Amino acid sequence: MALHYPRKTSRIKKVRKMGFRARMATKAGRKIINGRRRAGRKRLTTI
Repeated sequence: MALHYPRKTSRIKKVRKMGFRARMATKAGRKIINGRRRAGRKRLTTI
């Protein structure tokens, strides 16, 4: 039985969708960033 490996996500696609600049581009995204700042997160976004 062959094992299935998930596709490797493109780093560029991930950054464009979930990166810092993508978050800051929308009002809801800025809310997420500020919430993470309030929580004291060391890293604000995944990438």
